[in-house]
Formats: sequence, C-alpha cells, structure tokens
Amino acid sequence: MAFELPDLPYAHDALAEFGMSAETLEYHHDLHHNAYVTNGNAAIAGTEWDGKSLEEIIVGTYDKAAVAQNGIFNNISQLWNHNQFWEMMGPGKSAMPSELEAALVENFGSVDDFKSQFSAAGAGQFGSGWAWLVKNADGSLAVTKTENGVNPLCFGQTALLGCDVWEHSYYIDFRNKRPAYLTNFLDNLVNWENVASRM
Repeated sequence: MAFELPDLPYAHDALAEFGMSAETLEYHHDLHHNAYVTNGNAAIAGTEWDGKSLEEIIVGTYDKAAVAQNGIFNNISQLWNHNQFWEMMGPGKSAMPSELEAALVENFGSVDDFKSQFSAAGAGQFGSGWAWLVKNADGSLAVTKTENGVNPLCFGQTALLGCDVWEHSYYIDFRNKRPAYLTNFLDNLVNWENVASRM
C-alpha cells in the first residue's frame, strides 16, 4: 500500500497572519513534502520495506554509524517528519495545557527557558535539520537537534514538538533569519494542545 500525501489540517493561507505564508505552504507541503512521498514510495517498492509502517521503516533503515543516510531512510523519515510538523502547528495562538506547562517547568526551569533552549538548538543546527522537544524512555523531557531527516524515533524517543529548519521552511518568509523564524514558530504557530496530546 503506497503512502499518500496527507491534506493539510488547515487552509494554505490559515497561518499567514501568524508568520507562515500561503506561498511557503504551497512550496513546502505541495512540492517538498509530496516529493518525499513520491520518492519514498519508489524507493521501497519491491523491497523488504514495502508494506511496512513509516515508523518500522525509519527505525529499520537508520544507520547510526553512517554520516549520510540511505535514500529509503531520507525520504521516509522526512515524510514522517512533515506529517507531524503540520499537525504541531495551527492557526491562532493556542493556550498551553497546564500539564505541558508543568512538565516544561519541571524539566527546563520555565517555559521561557525551554523556548530559549529549543531556539538555540534550531539556530545551532548546521545546515539542514530539525529542532525537537522529546520525551525520553524514562519520562524526562529534552531538547535535541538532528541533521537532515533524522528524527527522535531513531533514538527511542517520542517526538512532542519538531521544527523544520531546512531553508525551504522559512526562506520565503524570513529569508536567512532562522532565529526569527524559530521565535515566531514558538510564539505564534505551535498548537500546544497537539504537543500535550503526545505526552
């Protein structure tokens, strides 16, 4: 069963007033994300991974010893990453559920300290990649960053929040100002209820 490009959970222009333009979503979802779907399906066709779940393919094809990952991993992981990314955002500033706020305070000292660490991780990721808020196996929360399409599944972690810091995610709206994009993402775009639901 081939993977399909999921519809956005909101209109292309729904995030425009909050800092992510319709043009960005048209390029990012309709072209970039769709390319991962198309290329991922082509890469797994006729292999042992055909018919497996995204998660099974990601964990099964990730090579922790490799500097560059293989084509199956790269496309399938990016397909999964983007599936999560669209759901982690939403139009309108959502209120942060109290249980998530308490967990952030417990693990980072304050919500602002979490945001600072998250922004620093994203801004400090050299080249393409992602910034993440993850839940570890012991229940603790941590901020991480990963290169290219690598994601928390590779390390046995649960992804609570991810921000795409590939240039195609922000260049139309923020040009080369990745820190400004990250600040806007945290302050205006995150669907905190979705983040809390992943805990």
